Amino acid sequence: MTTESSALLTDLYQLTMVQAYVDHGLTDTASFELFVRRLPAERNFLVAAGLEQVLGFLEDFRFSEQELDWYARSRNAPPAFIDFLRALRFEGDVWAMPEGTLFFANEPILRVTAPLPVAQLVETRIINILQYQTLIASKAVRCVLAAPGRLLVEFGLRRAHGAEAGLMAARASYLAGFTGTSNVLAGMRFDIPLFGTMAHAFVQCHDREADAFLDFARSHPDNVILLIDTYDTPAAARTVVEIAPVLKQEGIDIRGVRIDSGDLLQRAREVRQILDEGGLNDTTLFSSGDLDEYRLTELLGQGAPIDGFGVGTRLDTSADEPYLNCAYKLVEYAGRPRFKSSEGKATLPGRKQVFRVYQDGQAMRDIMTLHDRSCEGTPLLQPVMRAGRRLQAEPMSALRERLKAQLDRLPPSLRTIEPAPPYPVEISEEIKQLLSRQTG
Repeated sequence: MTTESSALLTDLYQLTMVQAYVDHGLTDTASFELFVRRLPAERNFLVAAGLEQVLGFLEDFRFSEQELDWYARSRNAPPAFIDFLRALRFEGDVWAMPEGTLFFANEPILRVTAPLPVAQLVETRIINILQYQTLIASKAVRCVLAAPGRLLVEFGLRRAHGAEAGLMAARASYLAGFTGTSNVLAGMRFDIPLFGTMAHAFVQCHDREADAFLDFARSHPDNVILLIDTYDTPAAARTVVEIAPVLKQEGIDIRGVRIDSGDLLQRAREVRQILDEGGLNDTTLFSSGDLDEYRLTELLGQGAPIDGFGVGTRLDTSADEPYLNCAYKLVEYAGRPRFKSSEGKATLPGRKQVFRVYQDGQAMRDIMTLHDRSCEGTPLLQPVMRAGRRLQAEPMSALRERLKAQLDRLPPSLRTIEPAPPYPVEISEEIKQLLSRQTG
């Protein structure tokens, strides 16, 4: 069992609540919904991501004997409760917005229906998975909007907050429309195209920069991308022009050069001119170095002749908005709607569905209503797991296509990295009446 699949990867209060539920017979069917209370100030929408990993976690949910032994000793837990945990499996139902769906504040993106103890116990890990991938996908898609048609590569593994974060950032950014990743394990696990160039160390260990370029090209003749900012960037670009005929005679083309430092706009213009004057018009220019959607917008808005970008640190950490205000709240127990009225954290009662209303092919508004009511528009939540077994697995290509199609149908004001007026989300009269009865 890996760390990320362990049932102990939770908060202590989840287990203390489960024990209290069991002690007092509170084991009827419950429904919890996960939603984001508020959109970050710089986000016009969010992208649902991470469902595949949530369903895998639920399917494999169980405690190992080693974990049970440790918990029994460390918490002095009653033997009967340990036996309950030993037999515990997730055999409930899940409805969710499929990955790649665009959504807005307070809309449920996932609903778990299961006996109360297990529906409660899985909360922490579900939020952990969905919050991070949704966060990264929602930032990555802003880079896609900022640099349409450009090569975008996720470069952030070394700065990600742990190994799992690095893997999931690669997955989420590819879902959002990135071209690929530098993360080799992510490439294997998720079938993401891999991209990589060379390191400064390779240049530094040679006495001549030209020799470093020639050696690297001969080792990787089908993918020659040369890093040219170890010393003097324009001088290195001229060296590339000088060695290009030598490599051409050997049947090797220089596909591109990469700049990772300095004034990227100025250097890109200088390098592009040197390459073009040297006959290397087809050699692409790739840049990296603390990039995000804001920097991409700035560079391309100034006409930077850059064909592709490596986006790493600021993407994998979602540096400008590093978390989402997620909540996973009880909405129904034992057949009765439930809600919270806490100041600033109130919730809506009952299991819900979200309908998206289109006009002339463009999304106009969403309507949130009770799960068993019909409404105009297209329902967004779909059944994805029944009795603890997922209903189907979607290929990544389908997730990417869904996101692209939904982006195309968003109002133009929302397809920008600039803050826009909020997209309208209406609450149905049925929910309002139910809330009124519950609070009256």
